Amino acid sequence: MERCLITGGTGLIGRHVIALLRKKCELYTLVKDPANVTSDGIRIIRCDLAREWSSERFPPVVDAVINLAQSEHFREFPAFAQHILNVNTISTLKLLEFARKAKAKAFILASSGGIYGHGEEGFSEDQAIPAKDDLGFYLGTKLCAEVLAENYTPYMNVIILRFFFVYGPGQRATMLIPRLTKAVKEQQPIILHGKDGLRINPTYVTDAASAVCRSLQLTESHKINIGGPEVLSLRQIGQQIGEALHKEPVFEVNEHISPHHLIGDIKKMVHFLGQPSVKFKEGIEKYVKELDEERYYRDV
Repeated sequence: MERCLITGGTGLIGRHVIALLRKKCELYTLVKDPANVTSDGIRIIRCDLAREWSSERFPPVVDAVINLAQSEHFREFPAFAQHILNVNTISTLKLLEFARKAKAKAFILASSGGIYGHGEEGFSEDQAIPAKDDLGFYLGTKLCAEVLAENYTPYMNVIILRFFFVYGPGQRATMLIPRLTKAVKEQQPIILHGKDGLRINPTYVTDAASAVCRSLQLTESHKINIGGPEVLSLRQIGQQIGEALHKEPVFEVNEHISPHHLIGDIKKMVHFLGQPSVKFKEGIEKYVKELDEERYYRDV
């Protein structure tokens, strides 16, 4: 049985990854608050990646490190600049060093499709990504983490997964799909830049988690976009949320602002990790069905 160490196990993707791997791997998970994790079948190590930490309580040898952690304060720059840098970049370097010393065969790094910026066509992994001043601090720390991780490819397979708009039950209320769902539910307007708004390919959490788990089987280092099977405009997304909620969405169009499309080309994902199977209509119906009202209105 393989031994894996995972960060971000209490997050949206992490919870599903643990559910998929807990019977297949010997799992160790780093958590800030152990009360947030069900320990059945996994070993919990208390560790706050935003603060100074060491790997002395980690297992001496692992087969893989899955780094899914991200700062929950990603929108709060500059107030939480150090927190964001510690979690996204400095901890990634320390985990890479741990993985090297622990003889890991693979290091999975969760990055973001947002590092591409925006454009009309789907972004591919082969595109050069300049460190632009408009990237923003959070995405800048993600890009830095990627650069650091690539230096470790001589020592292990480094798999960088660039996620595009992952959504699903239990997601933080501040994220895109929960915010749009709340707007439709409360009959608040969804602002569209241009006639139909931006276009994206949102990813249901089970497809994202499956991609993470399949990455463990790769035999070379890769960068792979993780996106959903459909490209949808913000108008289409709002309409499908409305159908799931049995409410008519309200749109407010601003023709004077150009939409910033962010679409991931998923050909490489399909080739190496499999076709994402959950279309948005099915995913949003699951999300709405499982939505817990008390949890929904609280920024979990």
